[in-house]
Amino acid sequence: MKKKVCILYTGGTIGMKPTPQGYAPEAGYLGLVMASMPDFSSPEMPEYVIREYSPLLDSSNMGPRHWLAIARDIADLYRDFDGFVIIHGTDTMAYTASALPFMLEGLAKPVVLTGSQIPLCRVRSDGRENLVTALMVVAQTHIPEVCLCFGNRLLRGCRATKVDAAGFQAFDSPNYPDLGHIGVTIRPHPEHILPARPVNGLTVHPLSDARVGALRLFPGISADLVANVLRSPLQGLVLETYGMGNGPSDDAGLMAVLAEAYERGVVIVNCTQCLRGTVDQGGYAAGSALARAGVVSGADMTAEAALTKMIYLFSLGLPPRDIRAQMPRNLRGELTESHARS
Repeated sequence: MKKKVCILYTGGTIGMKPTPQGYAPEAGYLGLVMASMPDFSSPEMPEYVIREYSPLLDSSNMGPRHWLAIARDIADLYRDFDGFVIIHGTDTMAYTASALPFMLEGLAKPVVLTGSQIPLCRVRSDGRENLVTALMVVAQTHIPEVCLCFGNRLLRGCRATKVDAAGFQAFDSPNYPDLGHIGVTIRPHPEHILPARPVNGLTVHPLSDARVGALRLFPGISADLVANVLRSPLQGLVLETYGMGNGPSDDAGLMAVLAEAYERGVVIVNCTQCLRGTVDQGGYAAGSALARAGVVSGADMTAEAALTKMIYLFSLGLPPRDIRAQMPRNLRGELTESHARS
């Protein structure tokens, strides 16, 4: 029997239509373009149904309430389909791909995000191959994870980050291997895929309006600037630091600001600005100073995964002490726990 796939079309470049003002989304247009292409009616393809969102959104406008709408739709349709393909704009796709694994507890079916850099209606669109491959991943494999399929790569959602604004290889998984090989055949890598865990069905964890943010360190950053960022009602901050998790340790004022925020219950998580590698707050004095100020290691998480994980943990109603304990722990494959050090 053919597998049944639900396509959740949230918006993005792939379904846009040319207009006198440039490319713009139009209700129903993506389905018409797909129906005109023989690829999507091939006997090899799974059966699919398109569930189009209204309004269709540029991914720059996506946020936690949209993540929740996607998660709830997956839960509502979960028994009717073998897997889900989420069509999404590329700008914030990595954030959605990072948030959904935390929200969808007990997921035992593939959820694959994809999109394109060029609209599907264009001759050179990368959307055709991305969408065909995403559908075939659901049809031919059993990967019980949230994945991101783009440019012939199949990545764990909460390990992905956007690395190219215009190239077809727009996403990377810098600290974790691909979940499968996409070439002449689609071959999963079982050793890199999370094992299916027996649970009593799928549970959706709603996200609250957690007050979290992100701040990238730069040479000469002032204690006053950081203090303003950390003011109430902020609850948590992803601090993007240098190298292996280092900061200006000789700036006593800045360290005092971080320590004061810690005492007030603000959760501060250390993620490296580097594309690859992990935070080690014990490797250099500049990192251990952050640890003494109460900053916790984000190990090898992407900034997207750290931010969405923090929102998820605050949404569970956990106190700051417990959130600090959970951030360096591997919950959904988002970090390599052996790299997590205080």
